[in-house]
Amino acid sequence: MLLTTPVISGQLYVYAIGLVFNQLVCSKDTVDCYNQKVVQASMGSLTRVSIHYTDLENYITKSNLDTFIADMDGENVYKTKLPKEGILIMGNEANGVSEEIKSLLQYKISIPRFGETQETESLNVATATAILLSEFKRSY
Repeated sequence: MLLTTPVISGQLYVYAIGLVFNQLVCSKDTVDCYNQKVVQASMGSLTRVSIHYTDLENYITKSNLDTFIADMDGENVYKTKLPKEGILIMGNEANGVSEEIKSLLQYKISIPRFGETQETESLNVATATAILLSEFKRSY
């Protein structure tokens, strides 16, 4: 995961704990989890999740797990058979995921847009992550 916004990173820790995920793997470019704003936004969840900063390209390449990326043009997550374990890559809202990382990923999934206009460009990355993690958890 590559996140540069401290508050959003903190919110993700809350979601991860709430959905019973105990590990987050972050790129080396992700905001420091001990940044004051991250700590405050995590509301204590930071202490209950294991956070690893690593080279994502190397991590993905060495993993045997299915890999997913959130993408507006991906398959509807509600119609996708999700595995019990996998790697979900979320990029920051401004720059997304690098082309190098994208090229390593197997599946694109999306959160469908509802309503008449369907013009929403994207969701806040913390919100999108919470929805997707919930679907991974619900599917097994």
